[in-house]
Amino acid sequence: MGVLDGKVAIVTGAGRGIGRAIAQEYALEGARVVVASRTAGTVSEVVDGIRARGGDALGITCDVGVAQNIREMVDRTVAEYGGVDILVNNAQSFGTRDRPRASSEPTNLEDVDEAEWDWNFETGVKATLRAMQAVFPYMKAAGGGRILNFGSRRGIMCNPESASYNANKEAIRALSRTASNGWGQHGITVNVLNPVILTDAAEGVFADHPGAREAAEAQIPLRRWGVPRDCARVAVFLAGPDGSYLTGMTFMVEGGLTTLP
Repeated sequence: MGVLDGKVAIVTGAGRGIGRAIAQEYALEGARVVVASRTAGTVSEVVDGIRARGGDALGITCDVGVAQNIREMVDRTVAEYGGVDILVNNAQSFGTRDRPRASSEPTNLEDVDEAEWDWNFETGVKATLRAMQAVFPYMKAAGGGRILNFGSRRGIMCNPESASYNANKEAIRALSRTASNGWGQHGITVNVLNPVILTDAAEGVFADHPGAREAAEAQIPLRRWGVPRDCARVAVFLAGPDGSYLTGMTFMVEGGLTTLP
């Protein structure tokens, strides 16, 4: 038996990177996992991998930039598994609704495009809010639940080349603290993960900028990049029994970078 035995977890953006790792670790710990992502092929791949190890997973193609998709994701989860115990809001898109991208491009504040700003918020804090609202009645009725949202060190440090992303991620942190204050009475914890992890998207960026990976790694006190499983194990802890008295907190999974100015 794992620490999440019998729990039902939704993980958005679970087709790759950190979301995939969290879905896999949750399944290994006994949870029934809803693998939600925008691309059907990656959803099927992750679900098949979980089932091959004896886990229980349901794949749902979901674009978090579409409100109806989020409602349908939660409705299908409840219909299949009977409720929702854990929600991980990991999905985030970049670019614009018409031209979405998997990662952000450096943009100075004075050059921020409003359509890109809107899409960051639509797939970030607004999608996070919608998913939280959709699972709330089920968690309240069950006497509790765990919600994990995602912030970013770039938001905390106010990186001048990612203004829309920064503002969106800090809005998610404020939303999470607000929910932890309002929903704690119902046994619902809400926490934030701020990871600095070497994901597929990061690898793609580094491939286009030789030497950038090594230069960034040299700034990490532990002198190494974290891998998706590093973040996933923190997500397991926060969703499990040992994380029951933690709420409204931001957990920096980034090798000590917050010790730097």
